[in-house]
Amino acid sequence: MRILIIGAAGMVGRKLTARLVRDATLGSHPIDALDLVDVVEPARVDAPFMIETGTIDVADPAAAPRLIAKRPDVIFQLAAIVSGEAEKDFDKGYAINMDGLRFLLDAIRTEGASSVEGALRPYRPRLVFTSSIAVFGAPFPATIDDEFLSAPMTSYGTQKAICELLLADYTRKGFVDGIGIRLPTISVRPGKPNAAASGFFSNIIREPLAGQEAVLPVGEDVRHWHASPRSAVGFLLHAATIDGGRVGQRRTLSMPGVSVTVGEQIEAMRRVAGESAVALIRRQPDPFIEAIVANWPQSFEPSRAEALGFTAERDFDSIIRVHLEDELGQ
Repeated sequence: MRILIIGAAGMVGRKLTARLVRDATLGSHPIDALDLVDVVEPARVDAPFMIETGTIDVADPAAAPRLIAKRPDVIFQLAAIVSGEAEKDFDKGYAINMDGLRFLLDAIRTEGASSVEGALRPYRPRLVFTSSIAVFGAPFPATIDDEFLSAPMTSYGTQKAICELLLADYTRKGFVDGIGIRLPTISVRPGKPNAAASGFFSNIIREPLAGQEAVLPVGEDVRHWHASPRSAVGFLLHAATIDGGRVGQRRTLSMPGVSVTVGEQIEAMRRVAGESAVALIRRQPDPFIEAIVANWPQSFEPSRAEALGFTAERDFDSIIRVHLEDELGQ
């Protein structure tokens, strides 16, 4: 089995790589080769199989045919620019978040057509695409179920919604075997703050746990949907191996998670790490962030995903403990 990770230098990409290297299998199949690409070259890691790394611009139409030239059996498409950046830079958001997937799908379709015309074996890889709960827009019910319509109110959410439709159509036509997963906001993200409008959800936990001040740009009554990086990797691996026939025609699933307010996040940190950590949070309202977050969903009932075996944490205390275990060795 050959696996391609697009966006491998990002946080989730690095963790997915580490898990694949550790397991050396995907489902019941031994991994023979792993291709890691991103806009910056991913770090090289030691593995019991071949790993190749490279740089790529997914917005370049010529890039996608090169990516699938070695016919990877499974492709993880993680590459994207985040919500805040996509809102500020309209052209860049569509070029990377939408055209990047469209070019990849067309390259796969073209490669599959060459299989029919020539002597090559058929090519129809499993493509796992990371979508987002930003595909949903207000007004929201108290809990979003699997029948709620996709009506995004940000450019990022619109780009992801378009990609979900493309993924379903190319799968329906038999060009690719696609599975989309709508990720909750991933908390607690390790590393430095990024340009995501959702970044503060991690910042207000990560920095205080490291003894540093964190800025909270929204009110404590803001409610949101979360899962840990560990769960995100689990979602990806399960999506890569699940029987596509069980998924049906609607190829994108909302993933399980935990619905909490910012205040409940803070209380969870107080229970896990004490008052000294909470005292490092500084309130500083940001109207730009507040406006974006106001149009995001708050809670889900992901019945389809749970019935198909996707799992996540059940409370925010557990999410904090995952961060302490995986990032701080505690």
